[in-house]
Amino acid sequence: MRAIWKGAITFGLVNVPIKLYSATESHDVQLHQVHDADGGRIRYQRRCEICGKVVEYENIDKAYDDGQQTVVLTSEDIESLPVERSREIDVQEFVPSEQVDPIMFGKTYYLSPDSKSTKSYVLLRRTLEETDRTAIVTFTLRDKTRLGALRVRGDVLVLQSLLWEDEVREASFPALDEKVSISSKELEMSSALVSSFESDFDPERFTDDYQVQLRQLIEAKLEQGEALDTETTFGEGEEEEGGQVLDLMEALRRSVEQSRKKGDKAEAADEDEAPAKTGTDDASAQADEDAEEQKKPARKSAGSSTRSKKSTGSASKASSSKTSETKTSGSKAAESKASESKSSGAKTAPARKKAPAKKKTATKKSA
Repeated sequence: MRAIWKGAITFGLVNVPIKLYSATESHDVQLHQVHDADGGRIRYQRRCEICGKVVEYENIDKAYDDGQQTVVLTSEDIESLPVERSREIDVQEFVPSEQVDPIMFGKTYYLSPDSKSTKSYVLLRRTLEETDRTAIVTFTLRDKTRLGALRVRGDVLVLQSLLWEDEVREASFPALDEKVSISSKELEMSSALVSSFESDFDPERFTDDYQVQLRQLIEAKLEQGEALDTETTFGEGEEEEGGQVLDLMEALRRSVEQSRKKGDKAEAADEDEAPAKTGTDDASAQADEDAEEQKKPARKSAGSSTRSKKSTGSASKASSSKTSETKTSGSKAAESKASESKSSGAKTAPARKKAPAKKKTATKKSA
């Protein structure tokens, strides 16, 4: 950052040299004015209405017009003002921080130490922190005497310009003078709606949708040129419910229900994410539960277990007899099929004479 002003904070006999920096900047896309016929840039010129000549900035003075006559003030006249030459941020008083109305806040500046020793800077910062006070100051910047609030933000002293008292307009609206009756039920529903929206402020959660869409439009036109399809770029917007007038209680009730649904969806999403992290543990736990379920029938009484053993034994005998019968019949069928295949094989291939030799060898070994 580049310092825009140098000076010193003064209170009593204490002097704190500082540099002034702009604390904020705009993120808006910079657009230029062009001629719609040919795209040429529109330029504004400082032209004198008497002689018609274009006047350079260094040849321009300032003037005050009271309606009847004009008083011209040269740059030398402005610089001759004593306060214009001041490079001090003069502390007028220290007030409780909550007494400064945010409506008076203007532009914000960071203050950094402008000396080798930062002791006086840190001393002032620590004093403001521990006393929870804000310093009301006056200073001159860009030809104007300004009112300001000096406070602490983190480890940095911050100077916020304040509007003068007569610059804040009075809020006077006849509609607010009318007496309105609010029922306890309406207040209860409204409080429930507020509770459903409660959260901690996080600036990063919010985006400037207009600037995002403007950048998206510019990038799309750079790629597609004049043949830009807006619906393809931005999509079709959802149509809002219109033409229906809801009473206050119905609007509050629907708002609370919608807020609760959003909260339930968020909780469901969190629950869906949790098993994904411990899927192995859940699977093993489920397997253990299945094993326990299989073991449960074995924990019956002795009588029932004896009866089950008997029935199991008889069942196993019956099944074994059936199995043996099946094997016997199966083996007989296999033998008959084998003999048939051998006979058919002998008829079709009589040239194979080595088979009897194997049988003789087998008989010799068995003998």
